[in-house]
Parts: sequence; C-alpha cells; structure tokens
Amino acid sequence: MEDFTGGVTEFYEIKEAPKDLFRIMKKAFERGSLIGCSIDAIVPAHFETRMASGLVKGHAYSVTGVEETAFKKDKVKLVRLRNPWGQVEWNGSWSDNSKEWAVIDKSEKSRLQHQIKEDGEFWMSFDDFMKNFTKLEICNLTADALESDSLQTWTVSVNEGRWVRGCSAGGCRNFPDTYWTNPQYRLKLLEEDDDPDDNEVVCSFLVALMQKNRRKDRKAGANLFTIGFAIYEVNKRESHGNKQHLQKDFFLYNASKDRCKSYINMREVSQRFRLPPSEYVIIPSTYEPHQEGEFILRVFSEKRNISEEVENKIEAERPSKKKKAKPIIFVSDRANSNKELSVDEGSDEEKKKKAAVQKEKKDKAPSNTDKESEEEKQFRNIFQQIAGDDMEISADELQSVLNRVVSKHKNLKTEGFTLESCRSMIALMDTDGCGRLNLQEFHHLWKKIKQWQQIFLRYDADQSGTINSYEMRNAVNEAGFHLNNQLYDIITMRYANKHMNIDFDSFISCFVRLEGMFRAFHAFDKDGDGIIKLSVLEWLQLTMYA
Repeated sequence: MEDFTGGVTEFYEIKEAPKDLFRIMKKAFERGSLIGCSIDAIVPAHFETRMASGLVKGHAYSVTGVEETAFKKDKVKLVRLRNPWGQVEWNGSWSDNSKEWAVIDKSEKSRLQHQIKEDGEFWMSFDDFMKNFTKLEICNLTADALESDSLQTWTVSVNEGRWVRGCSAGGCRNFPDTYWTNPQYRLKLLEEDDDPDDNEVVCSFLVALMQKNRRKDRKAGANLFTIGFAIYEVNKRESHGNKQHLQKDFFLYNASKDRCKSYINMREVSQRFRLPPSEYVIIPSTYEPHQEGEFILRVFSEKRNISEEVENKIEAERPSKKKKAKPIIFVSDRANSNKELSVDEGSDEEKKKKAAVQKEKKDKAPSNTDKESEEEKQFRNIFQQIAGDDMEISADELQSVLNRVVSKHKNLKTEGFTLESCRSMIALMDTDGCGRLNLQEFHHLWKKIKQWQQIFLRYDADQSGTINSYEMRNAVNEAGFHLNNQLYDIITMRYANKHMNIDFDSFISCFVRLEGMFRAFHAFDKDGDGIIKLSVLEWLQLTMYA
C-alpha cells in the first residue's frame, strides 16, 4: 500500500494494540487511510482456509467502515470488513442476517449501508474483531493522494538525510561518543488534538523512518540496516531560540521522551506517538555506528507541526575591526586586465603596482624590539636565514620554517606540513598575489596556526597526534566556523584518513581552507546578502589559488 500511495503505514499486532485502537482506526478512516487486517495461519497448509465463523485464515481483508451505533440503550462499536473474494462472509454477531439488526431502525441501517447480500462485505462488533483478527495495517495518505476534498487530512513533514561514516553515522544510544553526531530534526507540535473524550492535552503524530536504495543495491551486496529513532524534548534553555545541534552532554543527561519499539532491519520503521505540545528533536540512526546510507524521515500529525533539520547558519565569526585582515582577491574586469578587490571596510580602490606594494610590505615589516617573545625572536631569526635579503619566503621555504618550529613541539606528534598545505597557507595570507609571504604576513599566519594548534591539542585527548573525525564538528565551531551537516560531511571525506582520524597537517589545512574561502566570499559579497556572482575566470582564479 505504501509503494502504491506514498503514504506512511502503521503495523499493529492486535493482541498488543493500544487501548485506543478503535479511536485510531476511526480517525484514520475519516482521513481516507487504507486499512487492512488478517488472521495469522501458523501452518502453511491452513492459508486461505475457511473457519466455522466464515472468516478465512492467512487472508487479506480491507476495512471499509468504522462506526458506533445505539443498541439497547448503549453504544456498540462496529467494524465493516470486505473479503476481496467477493463472497464468504462472517456469520457471527452483526453479520448480514444476524438478529442484532432487527432492533436497528431503518434510517440507521441506511446510514450504515447495511445490506443482506453475499458480496463479501459484512459488519462485526469491534470486540469480535479484536478476538478473531491478529494483524492490522493502516496506510495513512498524504493530501495529494486523496480524491475527496471533504476528508480530513494529515499535516505532513518530509525530511531527506544521510548517515556518513566518520561524521554523521553515530549509531544508537549504546554508543554515546558518536550518537550525538547523528542527523537531528526539530519537531514543533503546535496544537493539541480535538478530542472531547480525551482529558489529556496531547498531540497525536506518526514518525516513519525509511532507509533508501538498500533493496535496489541488494545485488551489489547491500543489506537492510537495523534502524530506529528516538524523540527528545528540548526545553527553552537548550533551544536558545535557535536550531543548534545538540551536543554529547545533552544525551548523557537527558532520557528520550519516547522512541520506536525496537531497532529492526526493515525498510521502514514507523510508530504512533501522543505527546504534549512542545518542541522535540528526533534522532534517526542505524543501530551500529559507521554505517553509511540515505534515509527519509516523515512526520504525520493530526494538527499543525513544523519539522526541519537542525542546521547552523553558515557563517564565520569575524575578527574585530582593529585586527581585521585585508585580503585581496584577483578578479578580472571586462577588459581582461587584472585588478585587485580589497576587503578594507568595503573599499574598491585599486592598489599600486605589484612592485610598489612589495616595497611597502618590506617597509612595514616589524622591527625587533625588547617586547618580542623568545618564540618571536626565534621566528625572526629563522625567517631571516631562509628569506634572505628580500625578506619574503615561498611555499617550500615556508614549509622549512614551519616544520623546524613545529618539530620542537613534541606533543603534536606530527611529521610536519606538506608542501601543498604550505601553498594553501600562502594563498590565505598573500595580499598582493605574488605567491610569497613577508615577515608580517608570516607572523599573522603563525598566530592563526597557534590558535588552531591549541584547539587541536584540546581534542587530541589521548595525545595520539590525531583527533576523531566525529569531534571535528566541535573543533570547527570552536575556531569560529559554523557549518551545516553537508559541509561537515565534506570535511570528513576530504580530510579524514581511512580510520576516520584527522592528523595535525590535515586539521590545519582544513582551517586554512575555511578561513580563505570565507574571506574570499566576503570580498565578493559587497552588499552582504550572502549571494555572489562570478564569471568562469573569476571562479577559476579563486578556486585554483585557494
């Protein structure tokens, strides 16, 4: 039914069904849901065999009506079923020819569409239904699948996501170190149910988690993952008025408000819930961590809801004006001549010619003072030895400087920076496009590296010289970069090794790239609307040098 309609299906073992199953069925029927039921046949030979009651074992019935009617100064709950054979009907209470219909007036019989006809359709009491049937399936349809405008419809939210090894494939709560990295979806239940018989203020909703493409890729060896989900309530303190990704500590100290009955290796896991109006977070996951796959998370609610992925606004914390750097990005004008776009409080003035700028940079190089730290003196001495008279260094010279200094930091346990990393660093700090750094630029770069180095050491708790890729999300945030799940996935794929660890060189390379690309973007985004327009030449100049 789900494949034909795109709806969400609920499965009930009738012996374990909730107490309000009749109400669930009635509301589902009012919303145009497809409802089916069956009687288990344990022995294969008993499939499609007729019992004395007229019901057939191992046979699919459809539910075509769910009603209540007055009977002997009381109300009785009725269910109308249809045997798709078009014949063979229930012969117990409330069947076509049963005595119960004799006391029902004509108008009520007409409302219930009672007919004495061997057409496979019959009524039975809800109590008899519960005694005889063993399985119930309800396929709840979206508004676009319904033909009638008079039917009540569900509010539906659909979110597509994926689990990425080393970044967002955190496994279930049995794995607290990685569980918090799973995709997170905020669910705001805004209105309680309209139900006069219910004294509780609750919102009824369905959550369905479906894993994608596993059946399609079965021939390639893909099996269904064991999947499930949990629901956590988020109070105002944790919400902070925004949509921040909940951290590890939240899940260590907060139990789930509700969850699916079990993790299971089915294509889809779905369940109905009733919770007070509030804000919640749904965590879909595989049972084991490090399992990669795509999924769809759907939420059906009787009343209005808002369901969306938890994503930070993509931004970088900008330094104060006093310390603001002045990066320059080379772009092309219509005449194909090079000009420099400066990010100096929005100024667009062209700089002087390359030689003049280089001379100015030399003149501005800081002099050796008594206030210099021992480390700064060491840098100056090393820099002068390598840079020579022009006091500028290239990428391979930068590699030599950095690696000589970093080698003295035994706690980093690094083999040093690669030439490619050093080229990226020069691209970040090079303000005139000459491909070299002066002492001032190098000094500013080293301040950045020192800041990032402290972050790395904080997360390298075991002093292995690497950090776990799952913790890269927090390290990136601490450095002032706020990204979304897709970008965290990209960072993991780009910079983590096969063991899902990130070494110091890769860590710094990642931050250099983030810093450089954010600066470049802000240089082009003159009106601050978060959108830029680049020609092919501008795009290539920007990305090839970064």
